[in-house]
Amino acid sequence: MTKTLSHFFCKACGQESTQWSGRCSGCGEWNAIVEAPSPLRGKSRGPTGAGAPFTAGTRAIRLADVDLTRTTRRTSGFREFDTVLGGGVVPGSLVLVGGPPGAGKSTLLLQIASSLAASARVVYLCGEESAAQTKLRAQRIGAHDDLLLLAETNLRTALDVLEGVKPDVAIIDSIQTVALPDVESYAGSVTQVRECASALMEFSKRTGCAVFLVGHVTKDGTIAGPRLLEHLVDTVLYFEGENGSEYRIVRAGKNRFGSADEICVFLMHEHGLREVRNPSELFLGRTGGGERPVGSAVVCAIVGSRPVLVEVQALVGESAYGTPRRLAANIDSARLSMIIAILERRVGLQLGAHDVYASVAGGLRLTEPSADLGVALAIASAFRDVPLPRASVAFGELGLSGEVRAVGQRTRRIAEAKRLGFRTIFVPPGGNEPDVITVGDIASAIESALAR
Repeated sequence: MTKTLSHFFCKACGQESTQWSGRCSGCGEWNAIVEAPSPLRGKSRGPTGAGAPFTAGTRAIRLADVDLTRTTRRTSGFREFDTVLGGGVVPGSLVLVGGPPGAGKSTLLLQIASSLAASARVVYLCGEESAAQTKLRAQRIGAHDDLLLLAETNLRTALDVLEGVKPDVAIIDSIQTVALPDVESYAGSVTQVRECASALMEFSKRTGCAVFLVGHVTKDGTIAGPRLLEHLVDTVLYFEGENGSEYRIVRAGKNRFGSADEICVFLMHEHGLREVRNPSELFLGRTGGGERPVGSAVVCAIVGSRPVLVEVQALVGESAYGTPRRLAANIDSARLSMIIAILERRVGLQLGAHDVYASVAGGLRLTEPSADLGVALAIASAFRDVPLPRASVAFGELGLSGEVRAVGQRTRRIAEAKRLGFRTIFVPPGGNEPDVITVGDIASAIESALAR
């Protein structure tokens, strides 16, 4: 019988310890330490083990001597998805795709596998379904017949098969369903996820095979398993979107081969996922030249590397309780409270006895401060019950003294707004572009926007 020792791991950061404690000494997370038995390892686990080197006869080489002939990116069949990856699928990369159940992770990766199978050798490991069940789903989306299926949950056996097939791309659906037999723990545990990911990383880097991992998420939206999993992979992609919506947003949370926070938008229909080439039209909800209701403003945010126009909506009403409510959907609640405080102090809007609700249409979450001006204008519009000018857009960061501060990529934001038909553009000082309205502080911006 294999001798085992009990080890303890932190689910948040992956730190290992010999005893349990209530708080992790590495990251400070409470109640994150779990017990995971692992066997004593006296010998190497072979060429497909996590401890094996990436190449035989490893030696240090000059940077100028590194061979890049095998790093030509492959197109996934989705132009927007290639943009999120940084220009295509990189050989030897390890990509983690996470999202809630039913978001479309397996469907998207099966479509990508089908597209790649036309010009490359692709293996789809279905650990959650049988080969027949996967074929039924593949027929629905019109998958390529040359796609190779492997129904297996024993990762050691699967790696032996991959060594013989020598694929260009491998998809593991999912990392929580496969297990290594020499690790005494159940599939999906912290130990199994860590060891399986390490073994797949070694295989990917050694053979040049691009590997996609499907990851389940917990109830708080984080990928299940040790935090080490996200540090180990090259790219982390998250599925986002509101429940019941037919749209799916894929965001790059980490990318070693491209810009992080890049997004692509897909539309779910009966034959799979279809990419949306112009996300601004989705997030706006109505055309740029249309009449905007009270409390609605359009902001131009930089998402990843592209400018995207989104609609911000605000609702202000008298509070029925002693403490007014401040609710934000897809906006940082702390930043919303700061904007309300600026409007009260610097503009004189008496919002202390009113409930304020703010939301971003389309399910996109705004994180950059350039949306401050648009959020403030939407709140002022809802409070005074006066709509903003039609075909208007705004961007700029608000300072605590009420000034509108400059933000990056100003020219690209203005060009994108004009391309979509917006003619009234409120911008912070710092440029000399024609046909724009420069506002130096939030009081003058509200006066200029609501006096029209």
